[in-house]
Amino acid sequence: MSTPPRPGLAARRLLAILGCLALSPVLLCAAEPPPTASPYKQGRKTRDGLGVYYFGREIAHYMTHLAAPWLDRPERDTEERPDLVMKALALTPGQVVADLGCGTGYFSWRMAQAVGPTGIVYGQDIQPEMLELLAKKMKERSVANVVGVLGALDDPKLPQPVDLAIMVDVYHECSQPAEFIAAVCRSLNPGGRLVFVESRGADPEVPLNALHKMPE
Repeated sequence: MSTPPRPGLAARRLLAILGCLALSPVLLCAAEPPPTASPYKQGRKTRDGLGVYYFGREIAHYMTHLAAPWLDRPERDTEERPDLVMKALALTPGQVVADLGCGTGYFSWRMAQAVGPTGIVYGQDIQPEMLELLAKKMKERSVANVVGVLGALDDPKLPQPVDLAIMVDVYHECSQPAEFIAAVCRSLNPGGRLVFVESRGADPEVPLNALHKMPE
């Protein structure tokens, strides 16, 4: 059972979103020189972690399709305020965008509305079962411009360049974040944006396991 959000939770989360929106994907890519050694370190394995550390942070296990109903819980509208997220993204009709680690498409269908029938939303996931659920959900909503994409742990495998890629509560679960983000950067159109939406690890009132929050 999920913990009810406390007052101000959505606002604190949105501040993290807006900060991520200011990142330049060009700078992100430029900041990643060819690795001479593995950026990953083995360490103490905690309950929800892989025992693999990246920049001092243990990488969390990814959520499997068996927990998919949690992605569509009614409380999520209050906890994450997707209306404010979409306003911050400022998508326009005709854009090609990607929802990385899309799950059941909680944000995919909202993005599809924003880019309109002339735009495309690539709903990417590494689990075929999630993509089956995505297709079912989009059919129920009569959404025709969301295209499922089966990606890999180190590459989203997007079929064409995109204007924006978003990762909602996904980055902390990437088992190969350096390779994955580099591949995403290569998939961005000139001036494209890579957006991270994560819960702040420094905020004790965010009711999530520490591994499922990000340090600032």
